[in-house]
Amino acid sequence: MQVFEWDNKTTLKKISRETMRSHNKDIFKKVNRIVTEVQERGDVAIRRFTREFDGIDLPLKRIRVSQGDINRAFEQLHVELVPILKQITDNVKDYYERELKQSFEIKSDNGIYLSKIYRSLERIGVYIPGGQAPLVSTVYMSVIPAKVAGVSEIVICTPPNRDTGEIDPHILAVANLLGVSEIYRVGGAQAIAAMAFGTRTIKRVDKIVGPGNPYVTEAKRQVYGFVDIDMVAGPSEVAVIADATGDADFITCDLLAQAEHAGGIAYLITNSKKIVESVRKRVDTGYIILVKTLAEACDAVNEIAPEHLEIMTENPEKLLKDIKHAGAIFLGPYSPAVIGDYIAGPSHVLPTGGTARYFSPLSASSFIKSTQVISYTKEALEKTRQHVQKLTEMEGLVLHRISLEARFVNKGTEKKELPQ
Repeated sequence: MQVFEWDNKTTLKKISRETMRSHNKDIFKKVNRIVTEVQERGDVAIRRFTREFDGIDLPLKRIRVSQGDINRAFEQLHVELVPILKQITDNVKDYYERELKQSFEIKSDNGIYLSKIYRSLERIGVYIPGGQAPLVSTVYMSVIPAKVAGVSEIVICTPPNRDTGEIDPHILAVANLLGVSEIYRVGGAQAIAAMAFGTRTIKRVDKIVGPGNPYVTEAKRQVYGFVDIDMVAGPSEVAVIADATGDADFITCDLLAQAEHAGGIAYLITNSKKIVESVRKRVDTGYIILVKTLAEACDAVNEIAPEHLEIMTENPEKLLKDIKHAGAIFLGPYSPAVIGDYIAGPSHVLPTGGTARYFSPLSASSFIKSTQVISYTKEALEKTRQHVQKLTEMEGLVLHRISLEARFVNKGTEKKELPQ
């Protein structure tokens, strides 16, 4: 690991962060070609790109996973998986059932009624990567919050295995146990485009969530606006704040865990030279930032805004109030990020690459939209007339004023100002 001494003006500029790389124009052009062709040619384009990128000649009737495929998947499951999934499901559901936004209303005595109504999205798409390993955990970490929110239609797209053309049986089985009825053998940017615009086989969705490679991420960026997305995610990352009380073995293992993700990035932020010397030779990639105080450590974290933050100090709770930007925070030596990846409850779909400054983790609320309701009596509206008149005159929007004034015109005598 490379070691830097903290200087809040220059340290992060010295660190060559992959998550802060400039926009890749080559990826943009390739993804734009894929997205445009899927938008224009639908299933034909999906088949073409599946041949090109996955090496599978996929008949149209095989794009969607059948019930027979799912039944065969269950035959390959280990019997111990089901009770494990039950525990995980309970943990995730319990967490998200507590955070749903509630509708509210405001009634006043002067004839004004205001309210906000929260409703779930109707149809969402979940992308499950199929690269190094089947990310089964991403299935339940994405589907359960949507289910809790009340989403009625959930679609999963995931690339087929290059050798067999099949989907990993664990992904199929877990999705089926969670009530997902639509699963498609489509990966990459073409899957994102298909969910965003719809094809003959895949009906368009309202929102797309889930991680993916740079092509998937760029596709999500390009279709945003046609559909909603959860976030623009990059490589997985972890930052560890440690003082002299931190366990160097724990820290080393947690930093190395990121190497299992393609492009994973690790940061160790510490005021202990002993920890630095113990860790730096055992972890090949990543960065060590040596700080003078734990307050500086918090400053460094807030500049990085990491996806995962582990705090291994004598009093980790004390630092929590000073952390402004992080996707998920893990307190103490027995709260490794891996527990959040699999079983704790909160989703592991988290903002990366510094976007924790403005993006939030995936949650049940990610699948909720709101509608505002406004109701005025004639008397209440009349009290606003002068205010609205002044504002519309200031903005030069005469017809806005007339829209209000029309409610108070004596229709037998004052029609001249109304639109004919």
